[in-house]
Amino acid sequence: MEKLEHIGIAVKNLDEANALFAKLLGKPHYKIEIVESEGVRTSFFDVGGVKIELLEATKPDSPIAKFIKKKGEGVHHLAFGVSNIEKEVQKAKENGFNPLSEVPKNGADNKIITFLHPKTTNQVLVELCQERG
Repeated sequence: MEKLEHIGIAVKNLDEANALFAKLLGKPHYKIEIVESEGVRTSFFDVGGVKIELLEATKPDSPIAKFIKKKGEGVHHLAFGVSNIEKEVQKAKENGFNPLSEVPKNGADNKIITFLHPKTTNQVLVELCQERG
């Protein structure tokens, strides 16, 4: 893993959260994007090279909707940038971590992504993300 790429925060209302974080960070979000496959609408802020990703569910059965129902709004995941996601997934498996998906999929912000199961990462959902080429 090369760097902390972003911190994902689950929110009930993206517009309200955007206003709150713009006020907190002193700058507006730079992008809103819908990821249909994940049932999520996202917004990004850049804070010194680390992004804050706000995530709002677009479907009641999406992972974010389930997370908010179970735990409420708050930090959802930590995402780490990698240059070779397939290699990092294999390395993670060799070290006892369980990917939620064997095959990386398209994510927001021009990334391919996969997650490591929180039961194997001390209850922290970890995302591995690589720039789409």
